[in-house]
Amino acid sequence: MSHDAAPDGGRGRAAGGPDSGGLNSGSLNSGGPDSGGPDSGAGRTGGRDTGDQDIDGFFSTARVAARPEAVELPTDGHTRFLFDLDDPKLTSVRGMDYEEFTRDRYKAPFLQELLASWRALYDEPFTGVTSDGVVRPGLYDLPEHPVTDPAPQQAAQRLLAVVTDEERRSLTHPVTAREWRAWSNPEFVVHRVGLRLENLAEATVAAVLGVVRASLSPEGYARVTGAMELNAALGELVDLPAVMNARSYWFSLFGTPDPLEPWGWQLFGHHVAVNFVSVGGRHVIAPVFLGGEPALTDEHPPLFAGREATALALAGSLTARQRERAVVYASVLDPAMPAGRLHPADERHVAGAFQDNRVIPYEGIPAGELTAEQSALLRAVVADFLLLPKEPQREATLAGYDAHLDDTWFAWYGATDGSQPFYLRVHSPVVIAELDHHAGVWLSNRLPARFHVHTTLRYPNGNDYGRALVARWREREGGRGSDGGREAEGGRAGGPARGRAR
Repeated sequence: MSHDAAPDGGRGRAAGGPDSGGLNSGSLNSGGPDSGGPDSGAGRTGGRDTGDQDIDGFFSTARVAARPEAVELPTDGHTRFLFDLDDPKLTSVRGMDYEEFTRDRYKAPFLQELLASWRALYDEPFTGVTSDGVVRPGLYDLPEHPVTDPAPQQAAQRLLAVVTDEERRSLTHPVTAREWRAWSNPEFVVHRVGLRLENLAEATVAAVLGVVRASLSPEGYARVTGAMELNAALGELVDLPAVMNARSYWFSLFGTPDPLEPWGWQLFGHHVAVNFVSVGGRHVIAPVFLGGEPALTDEHPPLFAGREATALALAGSLTARQRERAVVYASVLDPAMPAGRLHPADERHVAGAFQDNRVIPYEGIPAGELTAEQSALLRAVVADFLLLPKEPQREATLAGYDAHLDDTWFAWYGATDGSQPFYLRVHSPVVIAELDHHAGVWLSNRLPARFHVHTTLRYPNGNDYGRALVARWREREGGRGSDGGREAEGGRAGGPARGRAR
């Protein structure tokens, strides 16, 4: 396994280990041994199996406790893990709307600690995800002769025409506003940014979704709305439709919609976060967070089945020598993981909410050590992560990936034959993409399973939220709008609510 530090400065190390500041680039201690809390061992691995202790009613230590034995997949699907509808976990919050649910969740000490860590990260100036703490310049550029797509701009203008004056004030932000970075994945509210879809008139919701549809590829729009529909399906399964539904999402516009000038939009909520920027003929869609629990139902096909199948084909094709490099940990709960590598909320993924400045060292196997067939499979995995942009934009982003293939790494945690839950990461100077199998939150499985999936996508070295390209646009335009891509000070994010919800 390749979890030992490599001689080239840590390229074999797992992000989130002792030298990277822990999973949230800050020490979020969920009652571990050093905290004196009741859940001794939560959030720690490194050879200690601490059993299964409750953290706050939604998370337990089992999801982060070291297990020397393999984490086997359930053989009978997610339905066996449905809570009884009269289970206290559900009845205690049934009837609450999303604000009441948020107030209830904020009572948990673990969540207070999580929110404090997120607040500290949100307050940092944006620099971007890096592999070593240093942003590499010159990785992103705009086309010399841009071809514009008027559809997103026109859809955004239609939305602006139907909102009220009050709604417009909540909807719109400067293009470099800090509110870009306020997105989050949980079903409880962290920041109130933009308009909440479930509070809007039908015509306004249709206009919002019209912006999303006009900005994405047809298959990308289907994936995003598929995740939203799965959230509604989960709300029905647990009879909490006022907490989780297809409109449990916030939407904002940033900047003034224009064919060339920088502008964009953001959609986020439970298991969905999409950040879209249009600038100088390029569309940047990052960061992206998509997931599902369960990631399939009888009515909804598996959200990431194709991606997982391709990834397993790649992992299964590795030779023994290649596996020694690529498989960083033999299990998603491998005792060899350092303390802090796992987190009760994020588990293994490291590029989620509020991780805009995280240092994520490369790990796994360099793409240069793969065969041509394996490299093609790796590219197909990346292409599926890039499903959201329209075809010309997707190909332009893939061309950037191809240009840095010699500095691309592929990492895998778990068995390579599909018999266990797994985690994968593809990491290059211009793309970081993760897929992680999680334990249950609204299902009762205490260990990771393939029917609860989180995926992340970011553009490292400063191009999340299109920042690098916005800065390049300002340079080309001779300093017009002299922020140069810096964050505009805002204050409308409305949270975290520090123990209360508005």
